[in-house]
Amino acid sequence: MNPPNGSAAPPGSGASTVPAVPPQPGPPPRPAAPRPTGPAAQAAPPRRTAFAEGVDRLRASATTEPGRLRAIGAVLALLVVAFGAVTAWQTAERAAAADAVLHRSQPLSSAAADIYRSLADANTAASSGFLAGGQETAATRERYERDIDTAAAKLVTAANNAEPGSASTGAVTKLNTLLPEYKGLVERARTYNRQGFPVGGAYLRYANQKMQQEMLPAAEDLYKRENQRLRDDYGDATPYPWAAIALGALALAALAWAQHRTYRRTNRVLNHGLVAATAAVTAVLLWLVVGHTLARAGLNDSYDHGVRSLNALHDARIASLKARGNENLTLVARGAETVKRGGETVDRYDSDFAEEMGLLGRDLARAARIADDGAGREPVASAEGNMAEWKKRHTAARAQDDNGNYRQALAMVIGAEGATGECFDSVDANLAKALDHEQDEFRRAAGDGSDSFDGLPVGAAVLAVLGAAGALSGIGRRLSEYR
Repeated sequence: MNPPNGSAAPPGSGASTVPAVPPQPGPPPRPAAPRPTGPAAQAAPPRRTAFAEGVDRLRASATTEPGRLRAIGAVLALLVVAFGAVTAWQTAERAAAADAVLHRSQPLSSAAADIYRSLADANTAASSGFLAGGQETAATRERYERDIDTAAAKLVTAANNAEPGSASTGAVTKLNTLLPEYKGLVERARTYNRQGFPVGGAYLRYANQKMQQEMLPAAEDLYKRENQRLRDDYGDATPYPWAAIALGALALAALAWAQHRTYRRTNRVLNHGLVAATAAVTAVLLWLVVGHTLARAGLNDSYDHGVRSLNALHDARIASLKARGNENLTLVARGAETVKRGGETVDRYDSDFAEEMGLLGRDLARAARIADDGAGREPVASAEGNMAEWKKRHTAARAQDDNGNYRQALAMVIGAEGATGECFDSVDANLAKALDHEQDEFRRAAGDGSDSFDGLPVGAAVLAVLGAAGALSGIGRRLSEYR
Protein backbone atom coordinates (compact mmCIF):
# COMPACT_ATOMS: atom_id res chain seq x y z
CA MET A 1 0.00 0.00 0.00
CA ASN A 2 1.40 3.29 -1.02
CA PRO A 3 1.65 6.01 1.54
CA PRO A 4 -0.47 8.98 1.16
CA ASN A 5 0.83 12.12 -0.48
CA GLY A 6 3.13 14.09 1.74
CA SER A 7 4.06 11.19 4.09
CA ALA A 8 7.54 9.75 4.35
CA ALA A 9 8.34 6.38 2.95
CA PRO A 10 8.71 3.66 5.58
CA PRO A 11 12.21 2.66 6.40
CA GLY A 12 13.61 -0.24 4.45
CA SER A 13 11.12 0.12 1.70
CA GLY A 14 13.89 0.98 -0.83
CA ALA A 15 12.03 4.09 -1.95
CA SER A 16 13.78 7.48 -2.24
CA THR A 17 13.54 9.74 0.71
CA VAL A 18 13.55 12.90 -1.55
CA PRO A 19 10.11 14.28 -1.69
CA ALA A 20 8.63 14.63 -5.18
CA VAL A 21 8.45 18.23 -6.60
CA PRO A 22 5.44 18.95 -8.67
CA PRO A 23 6.15 20.49 -12.16
CA GLN A 24 5.93 24.31 -12.37
CA PRO A 25 3.91 25.94 -15.11
CA GLY A 26 6.14 27.90 -17.76
CA PRO A 27 5.62 29.98 -20.90
CA PRO A 28 4.35 28.15 -23.90
CA PRO A 29 7.07 27.27 -26.44
CA ARG A 30 7.57 29.82 -29.29
CA PRO A 31 6.92 28.49 -32.74
CA ALA A 32 10.06 28.20 -34.87
CA ALA A 33 10.45 30.83 -37.58
CA PRO A 34 10.09 29.46 -41.08
CA ARG A 35 13.46 29.08 -42.81
CA PRO A 36 13.75 30.95 -46.12
CA THR A 37 13.92 28.86 -49.17
CA GLY A 38 14.91 29.62 -52.78
CA PRO A 39 17.40 32.32 -54.00
CA ALA A 40 16.76 34.53 -50.97
CA ALA A 41 18.34 31.84 -48.78
CA GLN A 42 21.72 32.37 -50.51
CA ALA A 43 21.58 36.26 -50.87
CA ALA A 44 24.12 38.13 -48.72
CA PRO A 45 23.10 41.32 -46.90
CA PRO A 46 23.82 44.47 -49.07
CA ARG A 47 27.19 46.16 -48.44
CA ARG A 48 27.63 49.94 -48.40
CA THR A 49 29.89 51.56 -50.99
CA ALA A 50 33.20 53.15 -50.08
CA PHE A 51 31.83 56.50 -51.22
CA ALA A 52 28.84 56.27 -48.90
CA GLU A 53 31.06 55.26 -45.98
CA GLY A 54 33.39 58.16 -46.82
CA VAL A 55 30.47 60.57 -46.83
CA ASP A 56 29.38 59.31 -43.45
CA ARG A 57 32.87 59.71 -42.04
CA LEU A 58 33.13 63.19 -43.53
CA ARG A 59 29.77 64.15 -42.09
CA ALA A 60 30.79 62.87 -38.71
CA SER A 61 34.14 64.66 -38.94
CA ALA A 62 32.46 67.95 -39.89
CA THR A 63 30.67 67.99 -36.56
CA THR A 64 34.04 68.35 -34.81
CA GLU A 65 36.28 71.40 -34.74
CA PRO A 66 39.28 69.61 -36.34
CA GLY A 67 37.04 68.46 -39.16
CA ARG A 68 35.76 71.97 -39.72
CA LEU A 69 39.31 73.29 -39.77
CA ARG A 70 40.35 70.74 -42.39
CA ALA A 71 37.40 71.72 -44.59
CA ILE A 72 38.22 75.43 -44.21
CA GLY A 73 41.87 74.81 -45.11
CA ALA A 74 40.92 72.85 -48.22
CA VAL A 75 38.51 75.54 -49.41
CA LEU A 76 41.03 78.33 -48.80
CA ALA A 77 43.81 76.51 -50.66
CA LEU A 78 41.48 75.72 -53.56
CA LEU A 79 40.35 79.35 -53.87
CA VAL A 80 43.90 80.70 -53.82
CA VAL A 81 45.16 78.17 -56.38
CA ALA A 82 42.14 78.80 -58.63
CA PHE A 83 42.78 82.55 -58.42
CA GLY A 84 46.41 82.07 -59.41
CA ALA A 85 45.57 79.69 -62.25
CA VAL A 86 42.90 81.94 -63.78
CA THR A 87 45.15 84.99 -63.41
CA ALA A 88 48.03 83.22 -65.14
CA TRP A 89 45.74 81.99 -67.93
CA GLN A 90 44.03 85.32 -68.64
CA THR A 91 47.18 87.43 -68.42
CA ALA A 92 49.11 84.98 -70.61
CA GLU A 93 46.42 85.29 -73.30
CA ARG A 94 46.50 89.09 -73.12
CA ALA A 95 50.29 89.19 -73.13
CA ALA A 96 50.35 87.01 -76.26
CA ALA A 97 47.82 89.28 -77.98
CA ALA A 98 49.81 92.41 -77.02
CA ASP A 99 52.98 90.82 -78.38
CA ALA A 100 51.12 89.98 -81.61
CA VAL A 101 50.02 93.62 -81.94
CA LEU A 102 53.62 94.79 -81.61
CA HIS A 103 55.48 92.15 -83.61
CA ARG A 104 52.97 90.64 -86.05
CA SER A 105 49.65 92.36 -86.72
CA GLN A 106 50.77 95.96 -87.08
CA PRO A 107 53.92 95.15 -89.08
CA LEU A 108 51.81 93.02 -91.42
CA SER A 109 49.25 95.80 -91.73
CA SER A 110 52.03 98.20 -92.67
CA ALA A 111 53.43 95.62 -95.10
CA ALA A 112 50.02 95.35 -96.78
CA ALA A 113 49.89 99.14 -97.05
CA ASP A 114 53.40 99.10 -98.54
CA ILE A 115 52.24 96.57 -101.14
CA TYR A 116 49.42 98.89 -102.15
CA ARG A 117 51.68 101.94 -102.15
CA SER A 118 54.44 100.20 -104.12
CA LEU A 119 52.02 99.01 -106.79
CA ALA A 120 50.41 102.45 -107.12
CA ASP A 121 53.80 104.15 -107.23
CA ALA A 122 55.07 101.69 -109.85
CA ASN A 123 52.03 102.53 -111.97
CA THR A 124 52.76 106.23 -111.55
CA ALA A 125 56.44 105.79 -112.44
CA ALA A 126 55.50 103.74 -115.51
CA SER A 127 53.18 106.48 -116.78
CA SER A 128 55.80 109.16 -116.08
CA GLY A 129 58.43 107.22 -118.00
CA PHE A 130 56.01 106.69 -120.86
CA LEU A 131 55.31 110.41 -121.10
CA ALA A 132 59.04 111.10 -121.25
CA GLY A 133 59.35 108.63 -124.15
CA GLY A 134 62.94 108.26 -125.22
CA GLN A 135 63.90 110.88 -122.62
CA GLU A 136 62.94 108.65 -119.67
CA THR A 137 65.40 109.28 -116.86
CA ALA A 138 67.35 106.61 -115.04
CA ALA A 139 65.78 107.79 -111.77
CA THR A 140 62.26 107.16 -113.09
CA ARG A 141 63.21 103.71 -114.36
CA GLU A 142 64.95 102.86 -111.10
CA ARG A 143 61.92 104.01 -109.10
CA TYR A 144 59.65 101.72 -111.11
CA GLU A 145 61.95 98.72 -110.64
CA ARG A 146 62.35 99.44 -106.93
CA ASP A 147 58.59 99.59 -106.45
CA ILE A 148 58.06 96.29 -108.23
CA ASP A 149 60.79 94.62 -106.15
CA THR A 150 59.34 96.05 -102.92
CA ALA A 151 55.86 94.78 -103.77
CA ALA A 152 57.24 91.31 -104.56
CA ALA A 153 59.22 91.17 -101.30
CA LYS A 154 56.26 92.33 -99.19
CA LEU A 155 54.05 89.73 -100.88
CA VAL A 156 56.48 87.03 -99.72
CA THR A 157 56.25 88.37 -96.15
CA ALA A 158 52.46 88.44 -96.29
CA ALA A 159 52.32 84.91 -97.71
CA ASN A 160 54.55 83.55 -94.92
CA ASN A 161 52.31 85.04 -92.23
CA ALA A 162 48.88 84.42 -93.74
CA GLU A 163 46.86 81.43 -92.60
CA PRO A 164 46.58 78.67 -95.22
CA GLY A 165 43.30 78.81 -97.11
CA SER A 166 42.38 82.26 -95.79
CA ALA A 167 41.14 85.18 -97.87
CA SER A 168 44.49 86.92 -97.30
CA THR A 169 46.26 83.97 -98.89
CA GLY A 170 43.92 84.21 -101.87
CA ALA A 171 44.68 87.93 -102.29
CA VAL A 172 48.43 87.28 -102.13
CA THR A 173 48.16 84.47 -104.69
CA LYS A 174 46.17 86.70 -107.03
CA LEU A 175 48.71 89.52 -106.79
CA ASN A 176 51.60 87.12 -107.40
CA THR A 177 49.86 85.99 -110.58
CA LEU A 178 48.99 89.49 -111.83
CA LEU A 179 52.32 91.15 -111.10
CA PRO A 180 54.32 89.52 -113.95
CA GLU A 181 51.40 90.12 -116.33
CA TYR A 182 51.43 93.81 -115.45
CA LYS A 183 55.20 94.04 -115.92
CA GLY A 184 54.89 92.45 -119.36
CA LEU A 185 52.28 94.99 -120.45
CA VAL A 186 54.43 97.90 -119.26
CA GLU A 187 57.48 96.59 -121.11
CA ARG A 188 55.48 96.26 -124.32
CA ALA A 189 54.16 99.80 -123.91
CA ARG A 190 57.72 101.10 -123.48
CA THR A 191 59.00 99.17 -126.46
CA TYR A 192 56.32 100.45 -128.82
CA ASN A 193 56.58 103.95 -127.40
CA ARG A 194 60.34 104.13 -128.07
CA GLN A 195 59.63 103.04 -131.64
CA GLY A 196 57.02 105.77 -132.02
CA PHE A 197 54.05 103.41 -132.43
CA PRO A 198 50.74 104.77 -130.99
CA VAL A 199 49.79 101.26 -129.84
CA GLY A 200 52.17 101.80 -126.93
CA GLY A 201 49.61 104.09 -125.32
CA ALA A 202 46.96 101.39 -125.63
CA TYR A 203 49.22 98.88 -123.88
CA LEU A 204 49.93 101.35 -121.07
CA ARG A 205 46.22 102.06 -120.61
CA TYR A 206 45.56 98.31 -120.52
CA ALA A 207 48.31 97.91 -117.92
CA ASN A 208 46.76 100.73 -115.90
CA GLN A 209 43.35 99.09 -116.19
CA LYS A 210 44.75 95.82 -114.84
CA MET A 211 46.38 97.73 -112.00
CA GLN A 212 43.32 99.84 -111.12
CA GLN A 213 40.63 97.18 -111.53
CA GLU A 214 42.39 94.00 -110.39
CA MET A 215 45.67 94.51 -108.59
CA LEU A 216 44.93 97.52 -106.40
CA PRO A 217 41.53 96.14 -105.28
CA ALA A 218 43.25 92.87 -104.29
CA ALA A 219 45.95 94.84 -102.43
CA GLU A 220 43.27 96.94 -100.72
CA ASP A 221 41.43 93.78 -99.66
CA LEU A 222 44.66 92.40 -98.17
CA TYR A 223 45.24 95.71 -96.36
CA LYS A 224 41.73 95.71 -94.88
CA ARG A 225 42.02 92.12 -93.71
CA GLU A 226 45.35 92.74 -92.01
CA ASN A 227 43.84 95.80 -90.34
CA GLN A 228 40.97 93.64 -89.10
CA ARG A 229 43.45 91.14 -87.69
CA LEU A 230 45.18 94.02 -85.91
CA ARG A 231 41.88 95.19 -84.41
CA ASP A 232 41.13 91.61 -83.29
CA ASP A 233 44.47 91.40 -81.48
CA TYR A 234 43.74 94.71 -79.75
CA GLY A 235 40.34 93.30 -78.77
CA ASP A 236 42.01 90.25 -77.20
CA ALA A 237 44.70 92.25 -75.36
CA THR A 238 42.76 95.11 -73.75
CA PRO A 239 39.64 93.70 -71.92
CA TYR A 240 39.92 93.52 -68.14
CA PRO A 241 40.33 89.97 -66.70
CA TRP A 242 37.14 90.13 -64.66
CA ALA A 243 37.10 86.41 -63.83
CA ALA A 244 40.55 86.62 -62.20
CA ILE A 245 39.65 89.84 -60.36
CA ALA A 246 36.43 88.29 -59.01
CA LEU A 247 38.26 85.17 -57.82
CA GLY A 248 40.90 87.31 -56.13
CA ALA A 249 38.26 89.31 -54.26
CA LEU A 250 36.51 86.07 -53.23
CA ALA A 251 39.78 84.55 -51.98
CA LEU A 252 40.55 87.67 -49.93
CA ALA A 253 37.06 87.63 -48.41
CA ALA A 254 37.42 83.95 -47.49
CA LEU A 255 40.83 84.53 -45.88
CA ALA A 256 39.48 87.50 -43.90
CA TRP A 257 36.55 85.39 -42.66
CA ALA A 258 38.88 82.53 -41.63
CA GLN A 259 41.13 84.90 -39.66
CA HIS A 260 38.15 86.53 -37.97
CA ARG A 261 36.84 83.09 -37.00
CA THR A 262 40.21 82.13 -35.56
CA TYR A 263 40.39 85.34 -33.57
CA ARG A 264 36.91 84.83 -32.07
CA ARG A 265 37.73 81.28 -30.98
CA THR A 266 41.30 81.76 -29.74
CA ASN A 267 41.65 85.53 -29.08
CA ARG A 268 44.85 85.41 -31.15
CA VAL A 269 45.09 88.43 -33.39
CA LEU A 270 47.40 86.97 -36.04
CA ASN A 271 47.77 83.59 -37.66
CA HIS A 272 51.07 83.74 -39.50
CA GLY A 273 50.10 81.29 -42.21
CA LEU A 274 46.80 83.00 -43.02
CA VAL A 275 48.46 86.42 -42.93
CA ALA A 276 51.08 85.21 -45.43
CA ALA A 277 48.35 83.81 -47.70
CA THR A 278 46.45 87.11 -47.52
CA ALA A 279 49.59 89.06 -48.40
CA ALA A 280 50.28 86.80 -51.40
CA VAL A 281 46.73 87.09 -52.75
CA THR A 282 46.74 90.87 -52.21
CA ALA A 283 50.05 91.19 -54.06
CA VAL A 284 48.77 89.19 -57.04
CA LEU A 285 45.50 91.12 -57.17
CA LEU A 286 47.23 94.51 -57.05
CA TRP A 287 49.80 93.39 -59.63
CA LEU A 288 46.99 92.16 -61.86
CA VAL A 289 44.92 95.35 -61.67
CA VAL A 290 47.80 97.83 -61.89
CA GLY A 291 49.73 95.87 -64.53
CA HIS A 292 46.71 95.39 -66.75
CA THR A 293 45.65 99.02 -66.35
CA LEU A 294 49.10 100.18 -67.49
CA ALA A 295 49.10 97.68 -70.37
CA ARG A 296 45.64 98.77 -71.44
CA ALA A 297 46.63 102.45 -71.31
CA GLY A 298 49.74 101.82 -73.42
CA LEU A 299 47.89 99.74 -75.99
CA ASN A 300 45.02 102.22 -76.25
CA ASP A 301 47.53 105.03 -76.72
CA SER A 302 49.33 103.06 -79.42
CA TYR A 303 46.02 102.61 -81.24
CA ASP A 304 44.66 106.15 -80.83
CA HIS A 305 47.90 107.98 -81.64
CA GLY A 306 49.72 105.29 -83.59
CA VAL A 307 47.52 102.96 -85.62
CA ARG A 308 44.84 105.54 -86.41
CA SER A 309 47.47 108.06 -87.53
CA LEU A 310 49.25 105.42 -89.60
CA ASN A 311 46.00 104.42 -91.30
CA ALA A 312 45.17 108.04 -92.16
CA LEU A 313 48.68 108.65 -93.51
CA HIS A 314 48.68 105.42 -95.52
CA ASP A 315 45.32 106.39 -97.03
CA ALA A 316 46.61 109.87 -97.86
CA ARG A 317 49.76 108.50 -99.49
CA ILE A 318 47.77 106.04 -101.59
CA ALA A 319 45.36 108.81 -102.67
CA SER A 320 48.27 111.02 -103.74
CA LEU A 321 49.82 108.17 -105.75
CA LYS A 322 46.56 107.41 -107.52
CA ALA A 323 46.02 111.10 -108.22
CA ARG A 324 49.49 111.38 -109.75
CA GLY A 325 48.90 108.30 -111.90
CA ASN A 326 45.60 109.69 -113.19
CA GLU A 327 47.25 113.04 -113.90
CA ASN A 328 49.87 111.33 -116.06
CA LEU A 329 47.32 109.15 -117.82
CA THR A 330 45.29 112.23 -118.73
CA LEU A 331 48.18 113.22 -120.99
CA VAL A 332 48.81 109.64 -122.16
CA ALA A 333 45.19 109.05 -123.24
CA ARG A 334 44.78 112.59 -124.67
CA GLY A 335 41.00 112.44 -124.41
CA ALA A 336 40.65 108.82 -125.59
CA GLU A 337 38.97 107.79 -122.32
CA THR A 338 35.79 109.65 -121.41
CA VAL A 339 32.98 109.05 -118.93
CA LYS A 340 29.65 110.70 -118.12
CA ARG A 341 29.51 112.26 -114.68
CA GLY A 342 27.09 114.86 -113.45
CA GLY A 343 25.20 114.80 -116.72
CA GLU A 344 28.20 115.72 -118.89
CA THR A 345 31.00 113.88 -120.67
CA VAL A 346 34.41 114.44 -119.08
CA ASP A 347 37.91 113.06 -119.37
CA ARG A 348 37.94 109.91 -117.27
CA TYR A 349 41.43 110.28 -115.84
CA ASP A 350 41.09 113.99 -115.08
CA SER A 351 37.82 113.27 -113.27
CA ASP A 352 39.49 110.50 -111.28
CA PHE A 353 42.34 112.89 -110.47
CA ALA A 354 39.90 115.37 -108.95
CA GLU A 355 38.23 112.60 -106.91
CA GLU A 356 41.54 111.34 -105.54
CA MET A 357 42.66 114.85 -104.64
CA GLY A 358 39.45 115.25 -102.66
CA LEU A 359 40.25 112.03 -100.79
CA LEU A 360 43.81 113.24 -100.22
CA GLY A 361 42.55 116.45 -98.62
CA ARG A 362 40.17 114.54 -96.39
CA ASP A 363 42.84 112.06 -95.26
CA LEU A 364 45.37 114.83 -94.55
CA ALA A 365 42.79 116.68 -92.42
CA ARG A 366 42.10 113.47 -90.51
CA ALA A 367 45.81 112.85 -89.94
CA ALA A 368 46.25 116.45 -88.69
CA ARG A 369 43.42 116.00 -86.16
CA ILE A 370 44.88 112.75 -84.82
CA ALA A 371 48.50 113.94 -84.59
CA ASP A 372 49.25 114.71 -80.93
CA ASP A 373 52.61 116.50 -81.16
CA GLY A 374 54.45 118.99 -83.30
CA ALA A 375 56.67 116.37 -84.91
CA GLY A 376 53.56 114.64 -86.24
CA ARG A 377 51.62 117.75 -87.27
CA GLU A 378 54.43 119.58 -89.06
CA PRO A 379 54.92 117.21 -92.04
CA VAL A 380 51.15 116.85 -92.44
CA ALA A 381 50.75 120.63 -92.61
CA SER A 382 53.56 120.79 -95.18
CA ALA A 383 51.84 118.11 -97.26
CA GLU A 384 48.61 120.13 -97.18
CA GLY A 385 50.48 123.14 -98.52
CA ASN A 386 52.09 121.00 -101.24
CA MET A 387 48.67 119.68 -102.20
CA ALA A 388 47.22 123.17 -102.57
CA GLU A 389 50.10 124.17 -104.86
CA TRP A 390 49.70 120.93 -106.79
CA LYS A 391 46.06 121.77 -107.55
CA LYS A 392 47.03 125.21 -108.86
CA ARG A 393 49.72 123.85 -111.16
CA HIS A 394 47.45 121.06 -112.38
CA THR A 395 44.75 123.55 -113.29
CA ALA A 396 47.29 125.58 -115.28
CA ALA A 397 48.57 122.46 -117.07
CA ARG A 398 45.05 121.38 -117.99
CA ALA A 399 44.35 124.83 -119.41
CA GLN A 400 47.39 124.53 -121.68
CA ASP A 401 46.36 121.03 -122.83
CA ASP A 402 42.77 122.11 -123.49
CA ASN A 403 44.10 124.97 -125.63
CA GLY A 404 46.11 122.52 -127.73
CA ASN A 405 49.49 123.27 -126.16
CA TYR A 406 50.36 119.65 -125.36
CA ARG A 407 54.12 120.21 -125.07
CA GLN A 408 53.66 123.03 -122.60
CA ALA A 409 51.21 120.94 -120.59
CA LEU A 410 53.62 118.00 -120.60
CA ALA A 411 56.45 120.21 -119.31
CA MET A 412 54.17 121.53 -116.55
CA VAL A 413 53.44 117.95 -115.42
CA ILE A 414 56.78 116.10 -115.74
CA GLY A 415 59.22 118.99 -116.27
CA ALA A 416 62.33 119.63 -114.21
CA GLU A 417 61.17 122.83 -112.47
CA GLY A 418 57.77 124.23 -111.56
CA ALA A 419 55.97 121.02 -112.54
CA THR A 420 53.24 119.22 -110.68
CA GLY A 421 55.71 116.39 -110.18
CA GLU A 422 57.60 118.53 -107.67
CA CYS A 423 54.44 118.98 -105.62
CA PHE A 424 53.70 115.28 -105.73
CA ASP A 425 57.24 114.41 -104.63
CA SER A 426 56.98 116.88 -101.74
CA VAL A 427 53.64 115.45 -100.63
CA ASP A 428 55.04 111.92 -100.75
CA ALA A 429 58.24 112.88 -98.87
CA ASN A 430 56.30 114.67 -96.11
CA LEU A 431 53.91 111.75 -95.73
CA ALA A 432 56.85 109.35 -95.50
CA LYS A 433 58.36 111.53 -92.75
CA ALA A 434 55.07 111.58 -90.84
CA LEU A 435 54.72 107.80 -91.23
CA ASP A 436 58.18 107.21 -89.76
CA HIS A 437 57.34 109.40 -86.76
CA GLU A 438 53.98 107.74 -86.11
CA GLN A 439 55.54 104.29 -86.49
CA ASP A 440 58.02 105.18 -83.75
CA GLU A 441 55.17 106.46 -81.58
CA PHE A 442 53.30 103.22 -82.08
CA ARG A 443 56.30 101.06 -81.17
CA ARG A 444 56.95 103.07 -78.01
CA ALA A 445 53.37 102.99 -76.73
CA ALA A 446 52.68 99.38 -77.74
CA GLY A 447 56.04 98.31 -76.30
CA ASP A 448 55.19 99.95 -72.96
CA GLY A 449 51.83 98.21 -72.95
CA SER A 450 53.31 94.82 -73.77
CA ASP A 451 56.08 95.21 -71.16
CA SER A 452 53.47 95.75 -68.43
CA PHE A 453 52.52 92.07 -68.75
CA ASP A 454 56.11 90.88 -68.24
CA GLY A 455 56.38 88.33 -65.44
CA LEU A 456 52.72 88.58 -64.45
CA PRO A 457 51.54 85.10 -65.53
CA VAL A 458 54.49 83.29 -63.89
CA GLY A 459 54.54 85.58 -60.85
CA ALA A 460 50.82 85.08 -60.24
CA ALA A 461 51.19 81.28 -60.38
CA VAL A 462 54.16 81.26 -57.98
CA LEU A 463 52.55 83.61 -55.46
CA ALA A 464 49.33 81.62 -55.59
CA VAL A 465 51.16 78.41 -54.72
CA LEU A 466 52.90 80.18 -51.84
CA GLY A 467 49.58 81.62 -50.69
CA ALA A 468 47.91 78.19 -50.72
CA ALA A 469 50.83 76.76 -48.74
CA GLY A 470 50.48 79.60 -46.22
CA ALA A 471 46.77 78.95 -45.81
CA LEU A 472 47.34 75.24 -45.21
CA SER A 473 50.16 76.01 -42.78
CA GLY A 474 47.98 78.39 -40.79
CA ILE A 475 45.14 75.89 -40.55
CA GLY A 476 47.63 73.13 -39.70
CA ARG A 477 48.89 75.18 -36.76
CA ARG A 478 45.39 75.28 -35.35
CA LEU A 479 44.91 71.56 -35.91
CA SER A 480 48.07 70.79 -33.94
CA GLU A 481 46.39 72.19 -30.85
CA TYR A 482 43.94 69.26 -30.89
CA ARG A 483 46.55 66.51 -30.86
